[in-house]
Amino acid sequence: QVHLVESGGGLVQAGGSLRLSCAASGRTFSRYSMGWFRQAPGKEREFVTAISWSTGSTYYSDSVKGRFTISRDNPKNTAYLQMNSLKPEDTAVYYCAASPRGNVLSQRAEYDYWGQGTQVTVSS
Repeated sequence: QVHLVESGGGLVQAGGSLRLSCAASGRTFSRYSMGWFRQAPGKEREFVTAISWSTGSTYYSDSVKGRFTISRDNPKNTAYLQMNSLKPEDTAVYYCAASPRGNVLSQRAEYDYWGQGTQVTVSS
């Protein structure tokens, strides 16, 4: 069982930066692949980025590639999403997710645990 809590969201101007954190409970965080998804009002939840626990490989959606960076600190049981050069279209609730599968996972159905989400609002 893994319990996830996101933090770090807020209001930022276009071009600014935010760093989201995802704190995980449990003793085996290092054996969980982590992902970030987001959901804008009226839209489906979409994949943002993921990191594999087994290889450390990462994968990004085209919309955030080059601007966002996923990382993890296993001793702190925390995953991060560094978001730079933010755009108004990045406005959404951001969710972290965890899966015991070792691959880089981009599908919602591949994740077993989800956080409650944190709001990110980018003003123009």
